[in-house]
Amino acid sequence: MICYLVGGAVRDTLLGRPVTEKDWVVIGETPESMLNLGFRPVGKDFPVFLHPKTKEEYALARTERKTAPGYKGFSVHAAPDVTLEQDLLRRDLTINAMAMTPEGQLVDPYGGQRDLEQRLFRHISPAFAEDPVRILRIARFAARYAQLGFNVAAETRGLMQDMVNNGEVDHLVPERVWAELVKALNEPSPAAFFHTLRDCGALARILPELENLFGVPQPERYHPEIDTGIHSLLSLEQAALLSPKAEVRFAAVVHDLGKALSPKEHWPHHHGHERNGLPVLEQLCSRLRVPNAFKTLALQVMHYHTHSHRVSELRASTLTDMLANLGAFKANNTLDDFLLACEADAKGRTGLEHVAYPQADFIKRAAIAAANVDTRDILQSGLKGEKIGEAIRRLRIQAVADIAP
Repeated sequence: MICYLVGGAVRDTLLGRPVTEKDWVVIGETPESMLNLGFRPVGKDFPVFLHPKTKEEYALARTERKTAPGYKGFSVHAAPDVTLEQDLLRRDLTINAMAMTPEGQLVDPYGGQRDLEQRLFRHISPAFAEDPVRILRIARFAARYAQLGFNVAAETRGLMQDMVNNGEVDHLVPERVWAELVKALNEPSPAAFFHTLRDCGALARILPELENLFGVPQPERYHPEIDTGIHSLLSLEQAALLSPKAEVRFAAVVHDLGKALSPKEHWPHHHGHERNGLPVLEQLCSRLRVPNAFKTLALQVMHYHTHSHRVSELRASTLTDMLANLGAFKANNTLDDFLLACEADAKGRTGLEHVAYPQADFIKRAAIAAANVDTRDILQSGLKGEKIGEAIRRLRIQAVADIAP
């Protein structure tokens, strides 16, 4: 059996990065011959098999032909006469179209090694334009490799812009958009994902709620970067430094969506943007089928991030009610994640990246004090229904009031 290591394993080997999974392409075989060799079939749309011992994926060499719009509109041809070069040609980028023999010899028919050295994402053929998911994949690769200095080749960016203008990107289904988005949020430089989409015009089609923030000014006194879209991506960069959690990073990048709704005559001020943005965020989460853990934290951060920043100005009752609404008195709460996203917002401003955020410590201490109030007397007092809750709330307010700033 003639087989080659392909795709990301080859790319990352040449970059000196860890290889987490290996994919192989098999030349000259049929599904029947693979079964006879003990491989287990797992592919639905094309022939893919698991090795009987290593469980690594082995795919028969194949070609693809565009038959309909969207990323599923392809017919696949897998046969013993398909060559390695033909199989590599159907891939998206030159850096993903290299192969390696089991002995380590590189096969590079389309200049992938050169583009790795030049830190370029370059498409292999015009067929790149047939699959809109490739725009998302390039953006995700940008989030992964931005720290290595990778950029999109000019001709590839032009092709991506054509795909947007021709409406191909409009065929992306919500589940696939979210799948690529959440992967990008888990990469080292997630802001590069959104920058890349914006550079080709795709952000306006995929995430118009975020695109609408660009060009919306904020008071320079508080936001030296002025532009709300830039601030949102700076906040995401800070969130990536503060937390490995995709939920925190998502909350940081969408926290100011409400500012796009502020009347222009009120610019650069955005009174009420915290509440105004909630329906916008709800709509975004519904469209992309965003999981509840992401949605809940993002809504909390949007609603209460200004409260967090100005906690020293809040009445004890306001802070107590905020903590209750955040679920901070429950055992399995996400208060730490909320505060990290708020800190990312505070630091996501040009020149303020290293300013301390003492608000987080104060809010944590207030939450602990309020959660630990002794409620035994109230529970034994004979109070009923809502009166019990209100009595406990008063105890918590007093405990918060006693916390030194």
